[in-house]
Amino acid sequence: MRIVLFCENKYAVDILHPIQKEADKEGGNEVLWYVHQLKIPSFPLAKEVRWTHSMQEVYDFSPEAIFVPGNIVPYYLPGVKIQVFHGYAAEKKGHWIIRHYFDTYFTQGPFFTEGFKKLAQKYGNFEVLETGWSRQDWVKEHLHAFDAEKEKMLKEAGRKQMVLYAPTFSPSLTSLPVMKEALVELVEKRDVLVVIKLHPLTRKEWVDEYKALAEVHPCIVFKEDFSVAKYQLMADVMISDTSSTIYEFLLKNKPVITYRASAPKIYWKDIADPALLCDAFDEVLHDEENARLRQWVIDNYDPYMDGKVAHRMLDGARDYIRRHGVPRKRSTNLWRKYTSIKSFGWVKRK
Repeated sequence: MRIVLFCENKYAVDILHPIQKEADKEGGNEVLWYVHQLKIPSFPLAKEVRWTHSMQEVYDFSPEAIFVPGNIVPYYLPGVKIQVFHGYAAEKKGHWIIRHYFDTYFTQGPFFTEGFKKLAQKYGNFEVLETGWSRQDWVKEHLHAFDAEKEKMLKEAGRKQMVLYAPTFSPSLTSLPVMKEALVELVEKRDVLVVIKLHPLTRKEWVDEYKALAEVHPCIVFKEDFSVAKYQLMADVMISDTSSTIYEFLLKNKPVITYRASAPKIYWKDIADPALLCDAFDEVLHDEENARLRQWVIDNYDPYMDGKVAHRMLDGARDYIRRHGVPRKRSTNLWRKYTSIKSFGWVKRK
C-alpha cells in the first residue's frame, strides 16, 4: 500500500511516526511524508524517512491511503483520506466540525466513536472506525524508557516527585499570566521538582518570562524539547489549563490540576485561584473521586494501550480500499476546494 503521512504541524510527527514504524514492520508498503515547509522548517525525522515539502511530489506518488492528524487535506489528492486526530479535546467545537475532506474517521475510543457515528448518519459521506490513537503506541513502547532520567533529575534536585507544567498557548485560555507565583510556592512548600514545557506557539514574552523563572529557581526546570510526550511519562502530576494534553496525561492514570479549564465536564481537579495550587496538589495524590474520574476517561476516551493502534489503522485503510477502491479525489464544495488550494497550492494533474 502506498501511504502518505500528512504532517502539516509539529505535533503531527509523534502521531504519525508509529504508523511509519508499523508499515515498515509489515513490509510491502511505501511511505511518503508530506512535511509543511513553513510550519516545520526542521523535520526531526529527516534522516530516517522518505519525505517531501512538495505537494506535486505527493500527488505524483499516487497514494492509496493518506493519514491526517490535522483538519484539512487537499481534496484533489488520490487515496482514502483518513482523519486520525491530533488530540482528545472534545470540549473544543472544532473537534466535531465535519469539513468534508475525509472519507473515514479513525476514532480514539467509544466516546468519540459514538459522536462521529451520529455525524456520519447525518451527512452520509464518510465512515467511522474505532482504532485508538496512534501516539498511544509510542507511549506503550516507551512506558518506562525515561525512568532513569527522571530519577537522576529528582536526585540532583533533592526532590521526591516531578510535576509537569504544560499550559496551552491560547491567550484567552492560558494560565501563564497568573501561575508563576503559585509554581514558586509549590516548589518551596512541597517536595517537588517542576518541569515547564510550553506549547511551540506560546508567545515569546511568556517563553522568556518562564525561562527567567527557571534560571533563578533550582527546582524549576525549563525544557525546550520537540515534544511534551516524554515529560508526560516522567511526571507524577500535571498542571495545565485548557489543553488536550490533559487527557493524554489522564490516560496514563495520573492526576491533573487545571486552572479554570474550559470544559463542559471536568474529570480532574480544577481551581479558580492559583493560590489553591498547593492544597490541590495534596488532594489529587490520594483522592478516590479523582481516581474514579480518571478511570472513566481511560475507559471511554481511549482504552487502547495494547501497542496495536497503528496496525488497526493500516488494516482499516486496506479494508476501506477493498470495499470502495482507491478514491481519485474527495468531492466537496467550492469553498472547501478554495481553502484546500489556498492552504497547499495546486498541482499538475495527470
